[in-house]
Amino acid sequence: MLLKGWKDIISRVHGGTDIGDKKANQPQLQVIQGGHQFEMSLGRYAITAAPTIKPPFPIDAVVEEEDTFLVLSAEARVRKPEGSFLKIMTNVIETRPETPGTVLLRGKNPIRLLAIIHDLNQDPSWKEAWIKSALNRIFHVSDRRKLQSIALPFLGTHHGTLDKKRFVVILRHALQKNSPSYLQRLWLVMPVGNGMKTLEMVRKTLEK
Repeated sequence: MLLKGWKDIISRVHGGTDIGDKKANQPQLQVIQGGHQFEMSLGRYAITAAPTIKPPFPIDAVVEEEDTFLVLSAEARVRKPEGSFLKIMTNVIETRPETPGTVLLRGKNPIRLLAIIHDLNQDPSWKEAWIKSALNRIFHVSDRRKLQSIALPFLGTHHGTLDKKRFVVILRHALQKNSPSYLQRLWLVMPVGNGMKTLEMVRKTLEK
């Protein structure tokens, strides 16, 4: 499961040119580790596409796909309720949904960036506009917190039906638009079971 994979990542992590320059935008591809991952440059950013098995470099922040009521990141195991039934029901009634397209910060070393891109009361639960907004906010946070490296999944493709290629296009536009100053490395986290076909798609899409 992806959520379990992110928890594994978090436990293991403790361990020059302008992007607007057309020539600088041309990715330089390097396939490493027997084809399981590759690294390319996009302007001044180094982008590594690799599976969730092990972080390819130290990570400052991990992005997680989330919904307005934070259900997707909730623990799967059943826990004994704390407090009276009345208190529990009051808390449920008073709970307010987060705004789609926003990003919540949780924890540290690495920071968890919860990208609110789903409203489970809607069908479909996601919107491309929310993903674009979340990416913009992620890069704004990276400047405020001086984050140099971020782990980013293919947002909208696991709990939603966004095409992976479309997400890569949105990601590139977000990097060009925001041009985060402190960010140096971006780990594009490959879904489990995806191989060279997905790697090749990412390469070709970033080359355009």
